[in-house]
Amino acid sequence: MTLTTLLLLLSGLALLFGGGELLVRGSTRLAAAAGIPPLIVGLTVVAFGTSAPELAVTAQAALAGQADLVIGNVVGSNISNVLLILGIAALITPLVVAQTIIRRDVPLMIAATAGFWLMALDGVVSRLEGVALVGGVVAYTVFAIREGRRESREVEGEYAAVYGMERRSALRETALNIVLIASGIGMLIVGAGWLVDGAVVIARWLGLSELIIGLTIIAIGTSLPELATSVIAAIRGQRDIAVGNVVGSNLFNILSVLGITAIIAPAGVGVSQAALRFDIPVMTAVAVACLPVFFNGYRIARWEGGLFLAYYIAYAGYLALGAAEHPALPVISGAMLGFVIPLTVVTLAVVIARQIHPRRPAA
Repeated sequence: MTLTTLLLLLSGLALLFGGGELLVRGSTRLAAAAGIPPLIVGLTVVAFGTSAPELAVTAQAALAGQADLVIGNVVGSNISNVLLILGIAALITPLVVAQTIIRRDVPLMIAATAGFWLMALDGVVSRLEGVALVGGVVAYTVFAIREGRRESREVEGEYAAVYGMERRSALRETALNIVLIASGIGMLIVGAGWLVDGAVVIARWLGLSELIIGLTIIAIGTSLPELATSVIAAIRGQRDIAVGNVVGSNLFNILSVLGITAIIAPAGVGVSQAALRFDIPVMTAVAVACLPVFFNGYRIARWEGGLFLAYYIAYAGYLALGAAEHPALPVISGAMLGFVIPLTVVTLAVVIARQIHPRRPAA
């Protein structure tokens, strides 16, 4: 690996982060000027904007025939969004979760994740399935806009405070926002190309598979916009912005990023057996784990954030063992799948049962 390759990788990450930031800022302010409710901007426009790096990278990888990078990026980003980003944000300050997100958006995220797993069972996400996924994101956006008009002014004010979305109709402001959006898209396209090229060179130099590179380096790199948004929201003490950004981004990663990539790829997106055996089930378990955690008092406590972060460290450790082909890998894999997923299911059942039949206080 040469210094040029390392600079290419770092420059690509920098452009992705900067481009995602410009795209988010321009899109949110333009949407606000058009009168779109701020909560919906947060769950749709902001989520799509922070998912734009994933879309740029997966599109580049798909056209280059690097299917493992595509799946690794989508799956790895969704895992890191919940475990890493929400974990860090909750450690900074406990996160309060709006009931709307719990009762509408999290179940939709779980359904989209499970649907992706079903589509991938035959080893490929076809163009037709990609069309179905994109249709799902269109339906979600329309539904969210209709429902979002019922949100309280308090929640709207929180999004406005974070994203600075005053309703400005001046032509100068509109032109500036369009320039920000165009600049952000351009930086994302260039940065995606550099990141993919650098990552492939590093993967070959280290002897790692493209799937592992996608699940780690690229997944974390393209999740930087979500990390920045959620951490800033947590530091500012905003109510549910950090959670809404992550949940919305995970939805867009599957429905939009994977869907569009499957459509433009010549033969759809191939899914390796390694991803089907472990990484996609982990992504599904992580999505399902959100429901009981979020239901627990409608907040994510610091200890729960620490648990999320510990799970991510364990997952990253598993990937490292896989890259080294450690002999203990099958045992660890079986333990994680045999413990984490059943624990998630049991916890979910217990929490839902408590919600339906709450304990009565002692007389």
